[in-house]
Amino acid sequence: MPIHIYNSLTRRKEEFKSLRPQEVKMYVCGPTVYDQPHIGHARSAYIFDVIRRYLAFRGYKVIFVRNVTDVDDKIIDKARKEFPGEDLNTAFKKVADKYLIFYHRALESLGIGRAQDKIFEPKASDYISKMIVFIQGLVDKQVAYVCAGDVYFDITKAKNYGKLSNQAPDKMESGVRVSAAENKRNPLDFALWKSAKENEPSWDSPFGKGRPGWHIECSVMSLDILGDEFDIHGGGVDLIFPHHENEIAQSEGLGKKFARYWIHHGLLTINSQKMAKSLGNFITVQDFLDKHKNTNLLKLLFLSTHYSHPVDYTEEKIKEAEQAVERISILLGKIDKCGVGCKAWGLNRELSGLENKFIEAMDDDFNMPQALACIFELVNTLNKNIEDYDFVCQGKDLLFELSGILGLEWKKTSEDKSLSAEEKALIDKRNTAKKERNFAEADKIRKDLEAKGIILEDTKDGTVWRRRGLSP
Repeated sequence: MPIHIYNSLTRRKEEFKSLRPQEVKMYVCGPTVYDQPHIGHARSAYIFDVIRRYLAFRGYKVIFVRNVTDVDDKIIDKARKEFPGEDLNTAFKKVADKYLIFYHRALESLGIGRAQDKIFEPKASDYISKMIVFIQGLVDKQVAYVCAGDVYFDITKAKNYGKLSNQAPDKMESGVRVSAAENKRNPLDFALWKSAKENEPSWDSPFGKGRPGWHIECSVMSLDILGDEFDIHGGGVDLIFPHHENEIAQSEGLGKKFARYWIHHGLLTINSQKMAKSLGNFITVQDFLDKHKNTNLLKLLFLSTHYSHPVDYTEEKIKEAEQAVERISILLGKIDKCGVGCKAWGLNRELSGLENKFIEAMDDDFNMPQALACIFELVNTLNKNIEDYDFVCQGKDLLFELSGILGLEWKKTSEDKSLSAEEKALIDKRNTAKKERNFAEADKIRKDLEAKGIILEDTKDGTVWRRRGLSP
């Protein structure tokens, strides 16, 4: 069965046909590094990493590009605040380098692919000279114009401008504000090059000293690494207009075919509100990990909603994710007790059917919620057949394989699994209460231990315990 993708450009689900057999070239808009990465950034990086993993699973060689914007107004403003009085030409680099480290740490903690193998992470500052050449080409083709040291793209020269956002230019103009400092011919014309402001970072160019506009970097970097036409371009729905619309206009303005499939993910809210520091609901990746420790919890939240839809973060949903992790943890504990660790030959028909359901879900526009449901159906199936050694052996391998595609890692932590003297005494006390049929006292002790993170399970062989999040 072929993969089908909802293409934002055509606004329909299409069969995916890569330009080259079994190779996918994919570009995703990455971070602007001026602050700590938040869980909205994490969702974007995670979604496209899962798509990358799945395409690789389906046999494609994936060449994946995720850019870094390290020259930007927000970065310069942050440099003024963090390094007051320092030369902005050096201060902005310090800010970009600092927050790129935070971004990389967040990716590492989430197990998301970084700049290695066929994953590229170009920085805007490394592409200034190529941006200048690109802009000069647009000027030479008379689809861009120079005005007082600035260079603007003339959107009247763009064919079908608005085709990605499905908007007519006259409707777009009504929502565009033009600064008094701008010398545009048309309100929708966008900056390719900004003339230098006093003390701000700048580079020499045929148009005068200045720095590139935001939109130009993605066209230049994607085309330089992936070629004049590539398979997939991704980003958040908030980038459709004007960023991605302008990328298409300037790339096609230079005669490039550019991206064939456009994938856009929904945004993240906090308790149905937009995340903002002013609202006190801004959650960085590190904030989440400091509180919840387990990265699978955040991933399960992301997987609960189709990538194209918005996802709402609530603590209640994280608690549901904790329960899901517990189910996997308990199952793995049972499997360990069975001594299952072999690699079985072939795949049981029932398990093969579950694998096919998983693939069918992901082939259908990367339906991650449905794929996740297949994993938990597999968990239920393994629990029902826990005494069938060969079945569980195959099922465990399949569980780890499918989970790995979704970036889920079911590993025991290094946390100490031994009991303190106090904890052991409470368990002994509960066992005594049970023998004396004092079930109210036994239940109270069980709840007290659960509050401490110790889960008790009464089995035919006696009471066993485990720490929350760990296999028994």
